Amino acid sequence: MNFNIILEACLLNVELQNKKHIKHCYLRIIDKNSLQIKANRYFSIDDAKALISRKKSWILENIKNIEDKTLEDGVFLFLGEKKLLNDYKIKNLDNFYKREIEKYIPIFVENYSKLMDLYPTKISYRKNKRTWGSCNYKDELSFNYLLMKYPIYVMEYIVVHELAHIKYKNHSKDFWNLVEKFCSNYKRIERDFKVLLH
Repeated sequence: MNFNIILEACLLNVELQNKKHIKHCYLRIIDKNSLQIKANRYFSIDDAKALISRKKSWILENIKNIEDKTLEDGVFLFLGEKKLLNDYKIKNLDNFYKREIEKYIPIFVENYSKLMDLYPTKISYRKNKRTWGSCNYKDELSFNYLLMKYPIYVMEYIVVHELAHIKYKNHSKDFWNLVEKFCSNYKRIERDFKVLLH
């Protein structure tokens, strides 16, 4: 069931999904013009409007965040900053990111491998939606080349994180102690990174 609502001059399309087995109500911002509400089958459009009214400031704040992160045509992110495609004469952004990351990751891996005394057997790069780095049982490291979009300290932390997995193939206390030894502010970096991703 869809309806429109105006929130401080923003026209929003709201999709209300009534589900039989849902106990709680879930409000999600899809994009700057769309909301989704999942609730039980007795939750009406009036209930949905009342919920939106209660959550108005949260909704508007998050829509503003989305707008701030929406890049204009011809603009791309590079090491945490907005850049113009024309300035870099980029035809394929994926190829550009993949080329660039190969200039950074090997240097970080070499430096931290010596410090941590942990050495990967191989380094590769690929594009993933959710995974930023990985370490398999052969101690091969893989990095998401979309890291080039974010500040360089994020990339550096991911390198430390994956090198630590050579020693600990889990997220145990020992693993995090090792990460912290070489990246003392990793918790703040993880928080910052989550904000950048949303």
